Amino acid sequence: MQEWAYNQLNELGKKCGTEFDERARHTDREGQPKLIKYDRFGNDISQVWLNEGYKKTVEETYKTGIVGYIHKEIPELNQKGNYVYSYAQGYLLSQTEPGFYCPVTLTMATAYLLDHYADQKLKDKFLPHVLSTGETELYEGATFLTERQGGSDVGANETIAVKDGDHFRLTGEKYFASNAGACGVATVLARMEGAPKGTKGLSLFLVPWKKDDGSLNNIKVRRLKDKLGVRAVPSAEVEFEGSKAYLIGDASKGFYYMMEALNLSRVCNAIASVGIMRRAYIEAKKYAEQREAFGKNLIEYPMIQENLVNLTSRQEVQLGALFRLISLFDRVMQKENNRVSEEEKVLHRLLIALMKLRTAEEAVTFSHEAIEMHGGNGYIEDFVTPRLLRDAQVLTVWEGTANILGLEVLKLTNRYKADQIFVTYLRKLMTGLPDHITPYTDDIESGLEHLHETLTHVQRLEPDHQTYHSKRIANLMADLYLSVSAMKEAEMGGERKLLVARQFCNQIWRKNQLDRESLPIEYFDVFMNPSSELMPDVTIKKT
Repeated sequence: MQEWAYNQLNELGKKCGTEFDERARHTDREGQPKLIKYDRFGNDISQVWLNEGYKKTVEETYKTGIVGYIHKEIPELNQKGNYVYSYAQGYLLSQTEPGFYCPVTLTMATAYLLDHYADQKLKDKFLPHVLSTGETELYEGATFLTERQGGSDVGANETIAVKDGDHFRLTGEKYFASNAGACGVATVLARMEGAPKGTKGLSLFLVPWKKDDGSLNNIKVRRLKDKLGVRAVPSAEVEFEGSKAYLIGDASKGFYYMMEALNLSRVCNAIASVGIMRRAYIEAKKYAEQREAFGKNLIEYPMIQENLVNLTSRQEVQLGALFRLISLFDRVMQKENNRVSEEEKVLHRLLIALMKLRTAEEAVTFSHEAIEMHGGNGYIEDFVTPRLLRDAQVLTVWEGTANILGLEVLKLTNRYKADQIFVTYLRKLMTGLPDHITPYTDDIESGLEHLHETLTHVQRLEPDHQTYHSKRIANLMADLYLSVSAMKEAEMGGERKLLVARQFCNQIWRKNQLDRESLPIEYFDVFMNPSSELMPDVTIKKT
């Protein structure tokens, strides 16, 4: 499968760098989704208009199997794909336009929920459409959670489900419904009559956007959100007025199912973030190579070199750590081949929270750095950099803010001893590191000791005081995971990867200290050329 996947990714990459990129610019500036509320007779049709280029990108993207081949066989190979391949596709797509990847994320979540929890009759009717790679009509997916009074407090949701024969009727409002009007089906949390309050009373339903005759399924779109970024995605306020819906799985586990899908979406969010980081770095590097100031190109100045080296080292380390997580994620989520321990399931949830938190914040930082590298040009919409910043900002909000993720880390630590599982995992990764790498792990050891001291103190506190420290703990854990992953990459990737790991760790653990090594200046050409081997006369200093 590996050779086939490389060839497919190469073809997708070419499209992302050419026609997909052109369509992304057009969609952001002139071709944003529009709500056609009424027809010429005054009837409420709640139609969401999408430009033809956007629809073409949707068609071509799903034909690659970015969603379908996670759950069904690849015809050329007679075997299913996996999440590693799908997320590699998402990484390429996000460098062009995370607004194209957001609907894919929602469709991936819908496919997962249907495949693993719907009854066979529901699967047979809808899953082939959600998994379509061109052989049948595509139904993009959506996940509608947010309500006006709830937000992150999903347990406050008020949408009601009433039994009606072999199905249900949903009544209520979803206040931030992405992919509205573009989706064929949506997974929706609602409360059955008589169900308890809070998250325990929520059930999960599949809601077709249209009836069999093509008319809307008693759904109205009140308005589209006028968003700062990811303008390619139609996000709406949606009203259900007795909309036909089908129960997915156990009625008492709706919130649990959606939280599993949320973990999937959080990984997608991190993929979009590292994609933006990569695009921001590429744009900054290209501009620095071309822009002349005071008689030299920008890239010849030491501070610019340091900026570029810091960007590429942080992006490479976070990309590697994310795909290390995705390998575990794939084993956890592919339930039919599940040989995953309970400890690994806890670790997988913890690492998802850490990576989502860190990469989302870094996407914003990278976009800012790229703008600054461009100077005034970086603030002009003729360049892609303003769109990168606008698109990056929402990634810190979608799928949970930093505060929410900090609380998730605290919960996992208190309830499942995730901190012990985490440290054991890092120790295992560090076991057997070769002698030329171990001298650079002292900062990691100090960080592990700091984590132990911090948790020992925090776990003695009252619950409210614990939450005060939760985000700091999450960030410290993220620093440790990324640093250890960087050293592990150096073990497999040679001397350049060791340079990357050293520079990354210097940024994390020694950012306020005098940089006596000056690695970005000493080895700038090596950092800038990931595909090349070190020249024979280059010897990495061991200091």
